[in-house]
Amino acid sequence: MQAYNPYLPSWEYTPDGEPHVYDGRVYVYGSHDQFRGCGYCLNDYVCWSAPVDNLADWRYEGVIYGRCDDPDNRDGVGCLYAPDVTRGPDGRYYLYYVVDKFCYVSVAVCDTPAGRYRFLGYVRYPDGTRLGERPGDEPQFDPGVLTEGERTYLYTGFCGFHDRSRTGPMVTVLDRDMLTVVQPPRTIMPSQPYAAGTEYEAHPFFEASSIRKFGDTYYFVYSSIAMHELCYATSKYPDRDFRYRGVIVSNCDMHIDTYKPADMPAYYGANNHGGLARIGDAYYIFYHRHTDGTNFSRQGMAQRVEILPDGTIPQVEMTSCGLNGGPLAGRGEYPAHIACCLFTDRPNVYTGGSGGNGFWLDGCYPRITQDGRDGDEEPGYIMNLTESATCGFKYFRCKNTRLVSIRARGYAKGYFSVKTAWDGPELGRIPVDFSTVWIEYPADVAIPDGTQAIWLTYHGMGSATLLSFALEGGE
Repeated sequence: MQAYNPYLPSWEYTPDGEPHVYDGRVYVYGSHDQFRGCGYCLNDYVCWSAPVDNLADWRYEGVIYGRCDDPDNRDGVGCLYAPDVTRGPDGRYYLYYVVDKFCYVSVAVCDTPAGRYRFLGYVRYPDGTRLGERPGDEPQFDPGVLTEGERTYLYTGFCGFHDRSRTGPMVTVLDRDMLTVVQPPRTIMPSQPYAAGTEYEAHPFFEASSIRKFGDTYYFVYSSIAMHELCYATSKYPDRDFRYRGVIVSNCDMHIDTYKPADMPAYYGANNHGGLARIGDAYYIFYHRHTDGTNFSRQGMAQRVEILPDGTIPQVEMTSCGLNGGPLAGRGEYPAHIACCLFTDRPNVYTGGSGGNGFWLDGCYPRITQDGRDGDEEPGYIMNLTESATCGFKYFRCKNTRLVSIRARGYAKGYFSVKTAWDGPELGRIPVDFSTVWIEYPADVAIPDGTQAIWLTYHGMGSATLLSFALEGGE
């Protein structure tokens, strides 16, 4: 069994993933988008888990908390934004979240990592005032949590452009009851209006607080004001002295120059959120991508990262084989939705083209989507592949490999060019024709031996839709 990116089924939309390892399994907690939803995080919280020694074997744990389970949201008007979970000093599991309409943090509790959580209370000061509602408090958002001994560190914040009322991400220390504030919020890095002249100036905090401790170092992961990138800062302390260290991942591969120019976006990015995890002897960054030409149908992704002796993490590429532990086999059929690169001859950093409002304003852009409605277990595919539309799949371990077929449909008449580099020589062509059903189109195309990417670029009339491609050969 091989692991792909996205690591969950193509019909699952769970962004903002926070991975945690408990008792031999990795559990991912995130918000829950709808396929073709009208906004962010419209569904209940669900959980998925996998054994630490098989990151291809993901199990659906079911709904762990409903959007109407919070006493202040019984009518379901508010959405459940990005959560995090920590194991408390009593051995139970605590879910921290913010409902989109509120400025305070709610907490739910469960005896097991992926059981049904029940509402516990709100993070509050000793006098009962909720954190976020005391005069001078900044609104709470995107909680990240870390428990050490009797104390839990709660990291929150949202800081938009030019908003001087938001000073930056905050850390608040909670007592053993997981609710009561024992150290009020402290800002740990500057927001964009206050970042000029600091090490954060080029990558100031926007949202998506996430915290981990590896060895004696605390790693604070956040989404910068650019949105598409997850950056990180480190400290020897949980509540101060964080220093900016770099970008870990971008969901459009900006800054990556290993296979393209650094300033060329290779996917349609937008907001990003995720966290680090040590799984076995390896480290991974979990993040998300955007699908269906909207900001509101996001899918979980993951990449292996390396922590160097000096504590830095080099930025990693988006790949199709993120949790696989290496390249995919250079044979067999692969679903098109695992494309990690998608663009035309007019690349764009953000989902939605120049409009930036979360919807496709220009019919030329390709997108990953599916048939059916939200919850339907329909396979994902790439649609709207018009002239110059390119999809990239990285990486495969090829030996005597030939790309022999694709499955496509659509009102299209032309061909797919096959390459191992987006701007490399054409290795062959796969002709396609008009069809409203999936048709297999074979072609003999020799792929050089070694670790290779597969790039497919459409040329011709109309708009093609790609369901899958197949590689034939040996390893």
